[in-house]
Amino acid sequence: MKRKVLITGAAGFIGSHLACKLHSMNFEVIACDKFNFRNHFFDVGDTNHLKLQRLRQDRLANLLKNQLIEYQVCDLSDRSLVQQLFKRNQPDVVVHLAAQAGVRHSVQAPMDFVNSNLVGFANVLDACKEFGIAEFLYASSSSVYGARSEAPFKETDRTDKPESFYAATKMANEAMALAYHAQYKTPSLGLRFFTVYGPWGRLDMAPILFAQKIKLRQPLQLFGNGLLKRDFTYVDDTVYAISKLIELEIGKNKSEVVNIGHSNPVQVTDFVNELSECLKIDPIVQFAPMQISDVPLTCASDEKLVKWIGQWPNTSLKVGLREMTNWLEQWQPSNS
Repeated sequence: MKRKVLITGAAGFIGSHLACKLHSMNFEVIACDKFNFRNHFFDVGDTNHLKLQRLRQDRLANLLKNQLIEYQVCDLSDRSLVQQLFKRNQPDVVVHLAAQAGVRHSVQAPMDFVNSNLVGFANVLDACKEFGIAEFLYASSSSVYGARSEAPFKETDRTDKPESFYAATKMANEAMALAYHAQYKTPSLGLRFFTVYGPWGRLDMAPILFAQKIKLRQPLQLFGNGLLKRDFTYVDDTVYAISKLIELEIGKNKSEVVNIGHSNPVQVTDFVNELSECLKIDPIVQFAPMQISDVPLTCASDEKLVKWIGQWPNTSLKVGLREMTNWLEQWQPSNS
């Protein structure tokens, strides 16, 4: 019998990829987001608004080419709508990826994060309790580790010094999930993502943001004088890990967190060089000081993940960036 998976944030980067992957694995997939094709409803705080509208619409159109994936609209900050969503669909597994993302955006407009990341999360968590969901997986972030120099980052490390309000919301999500397990035995598995990139990626993150600027021959500002290091994780690797956790039912009967990233941090200057080689365009680089909320390093220990699911794909930066830039050229050709 097919297990039914409800994915929130299905118009988002990871969510749209995951929906396709789980469908290919013979799960019944219910894709949910607050995006409505009729009114093009988006957060007021979204940057690059028109391009973001088009990207989310195109992601969904690509996803829904498969008519067996059902799409439903729901604003998760409305508790009654969330309860109706769960009652209507009766999912076996919930993967909660809907959130307002972006460390720098949270510095500029922290209140944009409250409804999605705190109220919305609480509504979904409570619905999981009310409807007895056996597996609840949710998006956390490497940002919970704060400004650390010791690597790799382990799930047992302290996470009590956020550098951004975005990180604070993700720390709150993890604490809320632990509390619901302590009180109600509601199972949960927090997925600490590490700089996910690839086709259909977020426009506000360095991989696509830098690629677009290089294509337009515009200067790149490298904060921290280009010395920051990030543990870039290709989206297909990330989705493989999530799908294996679901397939193996790792999230049952526990409340834990796990890193989804490889111990392979890359200095931002080296990342830009690799990206420019893919695009065959020399970048125009401007170095700038460290920004508020930035951290010098992210580096995941995947020891716990490997113990649970075995070895998982580790796509090289060269291959991953080539796939991303090929997609970007198709989605947004150089002459468009």
